[in-house]
Amino acid sequence: MEQATAGDTTPIDSNIGALEEVLTEPAGRDRLIVQRGLFASLSPRVPEKMYVFTKGAAAADRTGLQLADGASANTNTYFGRFPASFWQRWTDVDTVHVELAYASSGAATFSVWASDARGRERLVTVEKVSGSGDLDLDLAIERFVDGGALWISAEATSGSLNISDVRWTVAAPEHLRPAAVVICTHNRADDCSVTVGTLASDDGAMADIDAVCVVDQGTDQVQTRAAFRDVADRLGNKLVYITQPNLGGAGGFSRGMYEITGSPNSAHANVILMDDDILCEPESVLRMNAFANMTVQPTIVGAQMLSLSNPQMLHVSAEREVLDEITAGELTPGARMGIDLVKKKQDARFDAGWNGWWTCLLPAEIIADCGLPIPLFFQWDDIEYGIRARFAGHPTVTLPNAGVWHADFYLKDYDDWARYFSIRNGLIVSSIYGRFDANDISKYLFRKIGELIVSMQYGLAATFIKAAEDFLAGPDFLHDGGQAVLGELRELRAKYPETQPQSAAKVGADSDPHTQMSVWEFEPDKKREGLVLAKRAVQQFTGRVDRRSVTVPAHFANWWHVSLFDKAVVTDSSQNAVRVRRRDKDTAVDLAKQAAKVCWRLRKEAPRMKKVWQEALPQLTSRENWARLYGIAE
Repeated sequence: MEQATAGDTTPIDSNIGALEEVLTEPAGRDRLIVQRGLFASLSPRVPEKMYVFTKGAAAADRTGLQLADGASANTNTYFGRFPASFWQRWTDVDTVHVELAYASSGAATFSVWASDARGRERLVTVEKVSGSGDLDLDLAIERFVDGGALWISAEATSGSLNISDVRWTVAAPEHLRPAAVVICTHNRADDCSVTVGTLASDDGAMADIDAVCVVDQGTDQVQTRAAFRDVADRLGNKLVYITQPNLGGAGGFSRGMYEITGSPNSAHANVILMDDDILCEPESVLRMNAFANMTVQPTIVGAQMLSLSNPQMLHVSAEREVLDEITAGELTPGARMGIDLVKKKQDARFDAGWNGWWTCLLPAEIIADCGLPIPLFFQWDDIEYGIRARFAGHPTVTLPNAGVWHADFYLKDYDDWARYFSIRNGLIVSSIYGRFDANDISKYLFRKIGELIVSMQYGLAATFIKAAEDFLAGPDFLHDGGQAVLGELRELRAKYPETQPQSAAKVGADSDPHTQMSVWEFEPDKKREGLVLAKRAVQQFTGRVDRRSVTVPAHFANWWHVSLFDKAVVTDSSQNAVRVRRRDKDTAVDLAKQAAKVCWRLRKEAPRMKKVWQEALPQLTSRENWARLYGIAE
């Protein structure tokens, strides 16, 4: 991602309270722009084919397309398609109007195409033009319930053709919703400066955004960056900059929601939450906001996550939670992930259980009905909120042509302090909304900790155990918003050497010269995994393991593989370092005892904890609780 440069460290003026001045209902209008025809990204990282396909001699910029004689183009692309199926399902709009300006030195042909849920294409209309003018088309949004999209193609049949100012519009509602963007950041000053700057650079996307609220929880603050100061000058009174102690993503996003929904004219506002370290496509914000203005009921509208390292790949699509396995999510029917968006399309309509807050819109009415997020500090806060909203009758829609680029999750190592929040918060959310069967949940957790122990990830096993213990301590543990536990986690994990990343070169220099790389494609049958785990545990306990010095690539570092050795140098998933895992019988036994104890408690106390957490939810998510955490007098 492009880096902003550090500059003058003089603080910018804080605009806390400025929401009272800038959050106003947009002026009435006849038409609402719901999508613009863009032909290139603001970033050179993103391939043109995410916006337009061209054949022959052609040139494209952000808003214009130039075709030489015989050249053609079509917008059957990720950002070029209009998601007609989602509009037919979630709005009462029955017609979308497409307009564009053209200039041809000869003759040209414009065609509109549609697809269905299976990707079968059909021609909607063909228009032949010449000279210069405007093309105006009314397209029916029908026959798309199960899936399908609309897009435009153009051909310079004789002479050159220039296209510009492509707009998809619908009849505007009587009252448009004011909107504000909230960006939470913690010591990513350069990334945040770039993200805010990218959004602010697009006047069209910013036209219906009244405020950009940056909640800075770091010690390396965004306001010290010259690039951010320049953006602040551009945004003027639209910028609301707030500093506060680190309360995690939950605390940062909640602060923006707290300020916006507490301001005048916010009863029907759209609150758009956005990560600080994404590669932002401002058009996605325009599309989400426009869609939310037209849904038949207040609806959470989310953007998809695209891959920052491979920008034409879909990283995360629509998801649902798997609470019985304390798992953040799995694909919903029809949703896709890990696909090349240049080669494959998302034609089948899909539903979503929730949407991550990398970029997600929450209507103020839903916040008023459901309250603010639960102070989970990190992870599961967005999932919990989406589930809570869904249980209250408020749907989530993940738009397939609205996306932002985010760093790939697979480049983050699993053996990390963040796993504490994955497990603790997963238990909390599962207890509130899931079956939370005492037998199933305790067995599942013990199994997972056992896998970590046999693979010699002792620090991570201890992290899981602490997560379960803190869950059982009850809601009072969240009294400080999650700050104190960070220090406790660092202290706990420091006791286990394998949690510390090391230089691959240094470890390699100190290793046995006969060290071998060990790779193994074997994966135990799902029905026999329990038996394999028991066998590995016995082998580790008795020392009947391979004592050769081995290195294990990250891709092959499964518990059933690493547990075969007495020592293994395992590549970190980040590919920046290695972890040295050594068998330690005493540590393994001690952790197994702790795991058995906490899982037995979980089995006995699960029904009570379910009730405790459910009863605590209204207080935890109240404005009063967040005001206390922020040190604000309500």
